[in-house]
Amino acid sequence: MRYSQLLLPTLKEEPADAEVVSHKLMLRAGMIRKLAAGIYTFLPLGVRVMQKVERIIREEMNRAGAQELLMPCVLPADLWKESGRWDQYGRELLRIKDRHERDYCFGPTHEEVITDLARREISSYRQLPVNLYQIQTKFRDEVRPRFGAMRAREFLMKDAYSFDVDEEGAERSYRQMYDAYTRIFRRCGLQFRAVEADTGLIGGSFSHEFMVLADTGEDVTVSCAECDYAANLERAEVGRVVEESDEEMRELEMIETPGQRTVEEVTSFLGVLPEKLVKTIVIETEKGVVAVLVRGDHEINEAKLRRHLGITQLQMAGDELIAEVTHAPRGFAGPVKLEADIIADFAVKGMKNFVTGANEPDAHMINVNLDRDFEADEFADIRLAKEGDPCPRCPGKLQVSKGVEVGHIFKLGTKYSEAMGASYLDAEGGEKPLVMGCYGIGVGRTMAAAIEQNHDDDGIIFPMSIAPFSVLILPVNNKDTRIMRAAEDLYLTLVKNGVEVLLDDRDERPGVKFKDADLIGIPLRLTVGEKNLKTGMVEIKVRSSAEVILVKLDEAPEVITKMISAELKDG
Repeated sequence: MRYSQLLLPTLKEEPADAEVVSHKLMLRAGMIRKLAAGIYTFLPLGVRVMQKVERIIREEMNRAGAQELLMPCVLPADLWKESGRWDQYGRELLRIKDRHERDYCFGPTHEEVITDLARREISSYRQLPVNLYQIQTKFRDEVRPRFGAMRAREFLMKDAYSFDVDEEGAERSYRQMYDAYTRIFRRCGLQFRAVEADTGLIGGSFSHEFMVLADTGEDVTVSCAECDYAANLERAEVGRVVEESDEEMRELEMIETPGQRTVEEVTSFLGVLPEKLVKTIVIETEKGVVAVLVRGDHEINEAKLRRHLGITQLQMAGDELIAEVTHAPRGFAGPVKLEADIIADFAVKGMKNFVTGANEPDAHMINVNLDRDFEADEFADIRLAKEGDPCPRCPGKLQVSKGVEVGHIFKLGTKYSEAMGASYLDAEGGEKPLVMGCYGIGVGRTMAAAIEQNHDDDGIIFPMSIAPFSVLILPVNNKDTRIMRAAEDLYLTLVKNGVEVLLDDRDERPGVKFKDADLIGIPLRLTVGEKNLKTGMVEIKVRSSAEVILVKLDEAPEVITKMISAELKDG
């Protein structure tokens, strides 16, 4: 490809509305342009990278035995009502009507559609197992789309769905996809980690997120420094180490705390540390009202609480319900004489002489103690993990890091097959529900994550496997016929050898060309200049290491080809 013929509108200045590195560089490198909030046009350079990621995904999915299909983007509401998600999904689901006033949605995911296909086409155990995947546009109406391709409303996604006869078969399919994802992200040149994750609105019993490690990532990963335990923040467990205080119990006392509602206000007013206070939080669930106790310096993990209670939805109680349950306004709830089921975090179990709300306006209790002053109905791990917390698997400590979720795999079980009547006949003629798994990769997000991990102050540093071109040929002076002839010969030879080459044939100053070359991040730059050409040499620069190699002009194509092969092999 000749640069003069390529739509590649690079920008010198950083876009004002771009927040993270990948967003800034994708705009500056002429890969994307914003059409509306969370909706982007991908320009030719961006499409080339996207296609590289897609090719790797297809190769590894096919290698794992999956078969590609293509499902519609616009999905009938009836299927979503069958699964129960039409009402569960909330405002992220873009709901539309056709001319006949029939309800549809623009698919954010395709569990219902693939289950409908399976119940129509799969009838016997002889047809199983089967794994079907697509690469398709999705739409999720995010409240606050941000970070460019990292969290867009419209995005390209690879989603796959496996069907098996039983849990054992589903486990094998899950492992096959886990291994395929590992190969995909390695081939994309990413540093990543697979972590245990919450299943969220997709549902199912278990899942893993594949997290690309990046300081600018919006997702939080919790891992152990001593063992291989890793989970996202929603799923992360905390080791059940109960630190029993050796304090003597003191007499329970009520203290007036006028207008002091928050942890910061109460602890400052009473002169105690936040870890000596226990928050009482009233939660409204589909099964009723519960009071949840966590230490003052801890926060409730709603995902863990939902799993513990076996529910799909919960919400913090409003002022009216809090007053009804506690007989006090918000900020003064406490467990003493509280008429509600109480679930306490394990960290509360060993505490003594702590502070709680008094269930009266403008008052708190001090020297509150478990068993003596109130009883918890149960204890559970229901808080967000923090740096330094005990590991749930070994004596080590947890560490917290940032990352970008690029893939997510789920064990769905029979959630959708039972709801939608997708079954098969076993060898004895009995009817059984299909056991499912689902597996997603954000294609654009994978590209953005690669940029988050691979860049410097000058621009992108693409891994060879997903680079839009392998080589950029840069003649420093377009008016020098000898330089241009040598550049053209190199270009034609490399193209003939099957190498993806961008020839910068623009009539621009060398400084502009060099800056653009660094910005767009092509792995190898082959510079043809007057000084080196006089001795029959050209310069190869490796973008990732800044290594510069002088090679003979006639040997350059072979050297370049070997360097590309070596880098792809290592990847």
